Amino acid sequence: MRISNVYRPMIFGCQADERLPQVARRMTERNVGALAVLEGEQVTGVITERDLAEAMATCRDPVTVTASAFASTELRTARLDEDTRDVARRMLEAGVRHMPVDEDGRLVGMVSMRDLLAVETWAS
Repeated sequence: MRISNVYRPMIFGCQADERLPQVARRMTERNVGALAVLEGEQVTGVITERDLAEAMATCRDPVTVTASAFASTELRTARLDEDTRDVARRMLEAGVRHMPVDEDGRLVGMVSMRDLLAVETWAS
């Protein structure tokens, strides 16, 4: 199966200078575990629930910290035409649970390990 069949085409994001409580609230409102981090219209990273937990555990005052301080900036992306198993393998190797999806160099959505697990469950 292809990523185009399972990814979430909605891009939920936050600005790089947003404070972590706002980021957490946005994730909760959208019921997602990761957000694209934006500087204007440019995607500069991804921030996840795991990143928020790390900030809470390591920052003296996490309320004042911005999304960019804890976002992963090494963007690994999936392509719409990629096989779901190949993407799952790359996610496992990279130790990530969310991966932006791009088409012709443009972010078009996000795929999660949960999305990929659902594919395998349905196929069984």
